[in-house]
Amino acid sequence: MPDSQKKDDELAGTEQPFVQHLVELRDRLVKAAMAVVVMAVLLGLYPGPGALYDLMAAPLVAHLPKGATMIATSVISPFMVPLKVLLMAALMLALPVVLYQLWAFVAPGLYSHEKKLVMPLVISSTILFFVGVAFCYFFVFGRVFAFIQSFAPASITASPDIEAYLGFVLNMFLAFGMAFEVPVVVVVLARMGIFSIEKLKEFRGYFVVLAFIIAAIVTPPDVVSQLALAIPMCLLYEVGIWAAQLFLKHTKAPQEDGAASSAP
Repeated sequence: MPDSQKKDDELAGTEQPFVQHLVELRDRLVKAAMAVVVMAVLLGLYPGPGALYDLMAAPLVAHLPKGATMIATSVISPFMVPLKVLLMAALMLALPVVLYQLWAFVAPGLYSHEKKLVMPLVISSTILFFVGVAFCYFFVFGRVFAFIQSFAPASITASPDIEAYLGFVLNMFLAFGMAFEVPVVVVVLARMGIFSIEKLKEFRGYFVVLAFIIAAIVTPPDVVSQLALAIPMCLLYEVGIWAAQLFLKHTKAPQEDGAASSAP
């Protein structure tokens, strides 16, 4: 049999599954994008881009001097900035659907014990991200803006730019949302065998230092926001150790259970 024919026989049937995976990935991405578009349309109808920006700016406006307002230094900022806020809110509200589509694409290739691990992690990571953003908006912003305004000289009237404020909010939301993912990271590291529970407990002191270093880098140079980020990270690290112990107990592979039962 010629070599070219042998190569054709070896590759026979390999193209179609790959194409099917690409088609499924495309379908999943389209469904995720449609979820974002639907949420954007609904938010555009009610409450609208302007109202969403006002809601996002409320913590800062509440601490501005009497009569002071936010300003727009660009001609198109009054249109583009609320639109960006609308898209950001739509993406956040559609995040469960986006993560579910990712899970549905990956799940068929996982073992049953891996599915027991992945689905709870997807749900918990989504919830923790939302909790981090809510903590930043309802608790951190008010205290940070009050702290900053207390240092403003009486001769200065604060009129923040709306585009600069949007960048600040996005950075803070991302920082707190990702910081609240610490338990998920700890569980994954323990389940993959990279660190044992004992090693994670020994790393506590180093993590406290690391948390304050991260807080000093990603937050504004004020004590309030740095403490508001570092302290929850340290507490969530302990939650992660506790959760990792539960996951290691309930998500063992069948061969791991067999080895444990056969051990003397």
